[in-house]
Amino acid sequence: MTFQCPHPDRESGSFSRRDFVRLCTMAAAAIGLGPAAAERFVEAAERGAKPSVIWLQFQECTGCTESLLRTSHPAVDDLILDLISLDYHETLFAAAGHQAEAALRQAMRANAGKYVCVVEGAIPTKENGIYCMIGGRTALDILKDVGGQAGAVIAIGSCASWGGVPSADPNPTGAVGAHEILRGKAVVNIPGCPANPYNFLGTVLQYATYGTLPALDSDNRPKFAYGQTIHEQCPRRAHFDAGRFAQRYGDEGHRNGYCLYKLGCKGPVTHANCSVQHFGEVDGAWPIGLGHPCFGCTEQRIAFRVPLHTTVDIERPMPPDTYAPIHAAQGRVSPVATGVAGAILGGLAGAGFMASKKLSDDSRPSPPPAPAAERTDAEA
Repeated sequence: MTFQCPHPDRESGSFSRRDFVRLCTMAAAAIGLGPAAAERFVEAAERGAKPSVIWLQFQECTGCTESLLRTSHPAVDDLILDLISLDYHETLFAAAGHQAEAALRQAMRANAGKYVCVVEGAIPTKENGIYCMIGGRTALDILKDVGGQAGAVIAIGSCASWGGVPSADPNPTGAVGAHEILRGKAVVNIPGCPANPYNFLGTVLQYATYGTLPALDSDNRPKFAYGQTIHEQCPRRAHFDAGRFAQRYGDEGHRNGYCLYKLGCKGPVTHANCSVQHFGEVDGAWPIGLGHPCFGCTEQRIAFRVPLHTTVDIERPMPPDTYAPIHAAQGRVSPVATGVAGAILGGLAGAGFMASKKLSDDSRPSPPPAPAAERTDAEA
């Protein structure tokens, strides 16, 4: 069996089922799903059940799209052409102006109530949303229209999830996340600055294959990606437990990979999988892997609100459930303790020396007694 494929770089215009199964297996593995899920992806594709995706962009830097473009398991062209149908995306569109708007309307009509609406960027609300307008319409109006008719809504990135950079105090445009606008509608938040593209991929493929959304936490984030704090899986965790901390950028501890907590790392209160799912297909490509503290970009109460070098409380320590003091350098002892220890050790050493000398003397053979004639009067 072969699948017709619109890939421009495939000369034959089709590829084997084996190749497609391999692609689906890589996609499933990338998001932590097993072979059964991969087979479901294949079955859905055989039925032609590729979900229509309409991608909206508002107050943002396009970083989440740029991050998606750097996936390789699957590559973005495989994702767009084989696993989903990306029917509207301003950055990736060849069309512009009226043609782009016509494509948006066509996709909404053809897939009403079934398409996935992806929102990238915050939505300004002050002055009736005039701070972000596309084609003469405000972001506020577009989101209510497109998101309101969607089968599922995914807010990708911190800006779309809760306001991100645009919402930083004093928030002059009244920027908010998509769920603040689409009240009463389920919105999956995939925060991050940028969001990890595989967290988005896992959510879309689950919806496409099973028709369901992943289990969510209290902030509507998928638990498979945001169920633990970065601190719990941090490769520097052993240094934290041992009380070894970098004190300044570039010091010996920093160069030796010590814990970055004292430099303001927000990992103990940041729920994300950055420590196990790195960026750009490069091992170690994430803030802590590059020697910089976690900024807490997935947390509305932390990112762009708590100063970079301010330390945070440990939210939920893992075993060992106690940790070394962080306000005193490891291994320091007071002068008094040093003196007492020195006196004790000196006394023990002296006593040991005398005891060993006595044992040595006692172990020597005694000289034979002198003849009676040679004894002195005192000896006699």
